[in-house]
Amino acid sequence: MSDTYGKHITLTIVGESHGPAVGAVLSGLAAGIPVDAEFMRHQMELRRAKGQISTARSEEDAVRILSGVYNGYTTGTAITLMIENKDAKSGDYEASKNLLRPGHADYTASVKYRGYADLRGGGHASGRLTAPFVAACSILTKLLQERGIFIATHLAECAGIGDMPFSEDPAVLQRQMHSLNEKPFPVLNDGCGKMMQDAIRLAADSGDSVGGILETAVIGLPAGLGEPFFGSVESELASLLFSIPAVKGVEFGAGFGFARMKGSRANDPLRMKDGQIVTSSNHNGGINGGITNGMPLIVRTAVKPTPSIYMVQQTVDYEKRRNAVLQISGRHDPCIAHRARVVQDSAAALCIAELLCARCGTKWQEDAAWNTD
Repeated sequence: MSDTYGKHITLTIVGESHGPAVGAVLSGLAAGIPVDAEFMRHQMELRRAKGQISTARSEEDAVRILSGVYNGYTTGTAITLMIENKDAKSGDYEASKNLLRPGHADYTASVKYRGYADLRGGGHASGRLTAPFVAACSILTKLLQERGIFIATHLAECAGIGDMPFSEDPAVLQRQMHSLNEKPFPVLNDGCGKMMQDAIRLAADSGDSVGGILETAVIGLPAGLGEPFFGSVESELASLLFSIPAVKGVEFGAGFGFARMKGSRANDPLRMKDGQIVTSSNHNGGINGGITNGMPLIVRTAVKPTPSIYMVQQTVDYEKRRNAVLQISGRHDPCIAHRARVVQDSAAALCIAELLCARCGTKWQEDAAWNTD
C-alpha cells in the first residue's frame, strides 16, 4: 500500500474509519518551527460535520501530538499525530457486510487486499483519513502564511448552484480569501450559500446526495517553482488532489475552457508592474510550462456526490457471488464538498511546501526573509 507522499517533506497517514484511531506522521520540517495548536483546532473545526447538511457522526477530533513537538516548536524529528475514533458505530455495517456498496471502494479493496481489508465505513479509503491529513498539514499552512503565501477554497458550485467567482483584483482577492478561511460554509456570496444548503437538505430528505466544484486560490507564490514535464506543479498538485476521496476531476486556470478558446485569448499578456513581471490576465492559473509564474495559482476540483445514499440500489453479494439489492443504514453526508474545502487547502499546502523544499531546501522554513535566489 502507498500511504506516504513526498520526497523532501513526507506525510504518512494511518488507520481506518472504524478502527480505534487515525493518525499521521509528518517528516522533513526543520527544528524551531512554531506549531500553533489553536490554528490546528480551527482547521479541524472547518472539516467537522455540522447540522443537517453533514453526517450525524460527531467526532471530537482532538489531536494528540505524540512526537516531534516540544514546548510548541518542532524538534526536527518526525511529528506523529493521533486522533481517536470515538463515535464509530460498526454495527451499522454488519448486516450488509458482504454487499458491495455502489460508488465505494468495497469491491476494488476486496480484490486488492484479498478479503482482509477492514471495510467498515470505507476503511482506509474513508474520508475519515482526511482528519489526520488536515491536522498535519495545518502546521504547513500556518508556516506558509508566515512566509506570505495564502491559500483559500470556495464552493464554486453545488447541486447546480453557482457562487460568485474569485476577483481578478489582487487586493479584493486577498480579502475574499481571508473571509473564506473564517466561514463555516465556504462561499463568497452568502445568498448563494443559503441556496446550496437548501439544495443539500432537499437531497438528504429524499435519501440522495449532491456533489460540487471546489475552487482554490494560492497567492504569494514566487515564480520558478516546479519542473517541466515530470514534477510540474500541475502533476504534483493533481496527484494530491486526486488522493482526496470523491475528487474525480482537476483543472488549472481556464482548464477545459481552453478547448473553446483561440490562442489570442488564451495567452496571458506579460507586463511590468511595480518593478515586477506580471500577466494582465490569468487564464493559465499562475503556471506556465509546469512552473509557477508568480500570479495567483487557481485550481478547481470536481467532487462527486456522496456514494452512501439511502435509496435501494443494485449490487452484488461478494461472498455468495450473486446479484442483490442494498439499502444502507447508518450516518452519511448528503454532500461532502463543503467539508472538503479545508482538505483541498491542506493538499495545496503540502504540495507547495514540497515544491519550496525542492527549490530552497529548508531555508524557506528557517528564514522569514527567504527567497528563491
